[in-house]
Amino acid sequence: MFDASQIKEHMEVVGADGRHVGTVDRLEDARQVKLTADDSADGQHHFLAIDLVDRVDDKVHLKVGANDAQLQIH
Repeated sequence: MFDASQIKEHMEVVGADGRHVGTVDRLEDARQVKLTADDSADGQHHFLAIDLVDRVDDKVHLKVGANDAQLQIH
């Protein structure tokens, strides 16, 4: 289990497969992780549900692989 307050600006977000998904812009209302626009193909900010986070250390590790995470980013 992790504490959402561990998620900090500029942390890398990786899938369960270790592949890069994005970079944290900020935690949005403790339910979503806002990703930086610089990392997205369309240059827009996107959001990832906090429920997808498995653990946090120097990176935000997701419960799903990078491809599955990309499908769930909005």
